[in-house]
Amino acid sequence: MAPPGSSAEALVRRHPVLEALRAQRRAMQRLYVAGERGRAGRELQPILAAAQAAGVPVTTLDKRALDQLAQRHAADAKHQGVLLETGPYPYAEPDEMLGLAERRGERPLLLLLDLLHGPQNIGALLRTAEACGVHGVILQDRRAPEITPSVVQFAAGATEHLLIAKVTNLAETMRRLKDAGVWLAGMDLDDTAEELGRVDLDRALGIVVGHEGEGLRRLVRDRCDFLVRLPMRGRIESLNAAVAGSILLYAAWQARGFNQER
Repeated sequence: MAPPGSSAEALVRRHPVLEALRAQRRAMQRLYVAGERGRAGRELQPILAAAQAAGVPVTTLDKRALDQLAQRHAADAKHQGVLLETGPYPYAEPDEMLGLAERRGERPLLLLLDLLHGPQNIGALLRTAEACGVHGVILQDRRAPEITPSVVQFAAGATEHLLIAKVTNLAETMRRLKDAGVWLAGMDLDDTAEELGRVDLDRALGIVVGHEGEGLRRLVRDRCDFLVRLPMRGRIESLNAAVAGSILLYAAWQARGFNQER
């Protein structure tokens, strides 16, 4: 556990807090729960049990005091009766992701985000990535968002079970992944991109999703082995990046026969 007084983040809402406690990857300091006369409500019992298993001290506060604590942390005021003080998010390295795939006896399935912005977009895509059993997520460090408590919230705590790396040069990291036998599929609207359903996703694969409005940067696009676009029959031209990326993640998992190993 991080020492008292050290810099801390605050996770709020039940799902993010519960998953952080279950994962036990962060340096957790203290759990605050809403209750009366020192007792928390029944709906918080799974969180209290997870805190006990993780050895995290618990303090019960009345709702007003918990509201004030959340405001001091600049956390969401809709805390759902829980606030967990933790250390910063524990980032991983790309090599750890390849190692995880090897330990599972699986071909790597990775997600690469090229300057995708917006905590809701990122959180939703990370939630899908965790559900599909990806071995890791790689973010461009420069001009890219952090895994903030807001992202954790939109991901419903999926971040706590994912290996997520920040790299200085995404294109160079892509080159190294290709050297390790990983094929890179970029999402693109260009007419030269192959339609989903006509590409082989049953391979060691990294799915590359770009900026919501601008798409993939040129160098990142050029590093991809092939480009994929989703077929559209309606009047709109494209889907939200998180939705499109989620569809491609599930398609890649389906190509592997929906392997259930975790």
